Amino acid sequence: MTTELRFAASKNSGEVSALLNVPPESKALLVFAHGAGAGMRHAFMASMSAALAGRGIATFRYQFPWVEQERRAPDPQPVLLATVRAAVRAAKAGAPDLPLFAGGKSMGGRMTSLAATAEPLDGVHGIPFFAFPLHPAGRPSTDRAAHLAAVRVPLLFLQGTRDTLAQLDLLRPVVAGLPGPATLHVIEDADHGFHVRRSTGRRDSEVIGELADVVAAWMAAVLA
Repeated sequence: MTTELRFAASKNSGEVSALLNVPPESKALLVFAHGAGAGMRHAFMASMSAALAGRGIATFRYQFPWVEQERRAPDPQPVLLATVRAAVRAAKAGAPDLPLFAGGKSMGGRMTSLAATAEPLDGVHGIPFFAFPLHPAGRPSTDRAAHLAAVRVPLLFLQGTRDTLAQLDLLRPVVAGLPGPATLHVIEDADHGFHVRRSTGRRDSEVIGELADVVAAWMAAVLA
């Protein structure tokens, strides 16, 4: 069952919307941030939340203020980080008995880990990245990963081999060199949106299922 909620994103940004989906016998709750290109109701966000629900993982999807207010440009980073923190608090209040994880799609995942470097996110056991945006397309770099060494909870990187925002030859050593527990799961032929070509013989829905399986198993291992 999905419940629509609202919470204050930051001091001067007003309230934003959220969707709390808690399936029966949930084992954990993912605070799930959207990327820069679409909001919490995007097809990937909805499909991923449904797949996780089928594996006993609750989700708390939420909007960043610029999407809520139908503006074009993303919010300044301090607003984004404050929204991540507020979302974690709101999710904890909405499902207080569930272990928390927080992460997101592309920018949403990166903002979650950046928020966790300044101060640990209260009650969050780990951060899954659905397509970590390591660098802009066509401009390979590892600068965006510099903060990850300061994160003190386990990290899960879910990446496609055709992701133009994360060359795997750059991401693999980043993940391997992190001081804390970090796992990289690669999806063959998937792009930044986790789409795969028909020539692979796979459908996008199968990729979503694989992602959900990996996330659920990783969460269980972290909590164990």
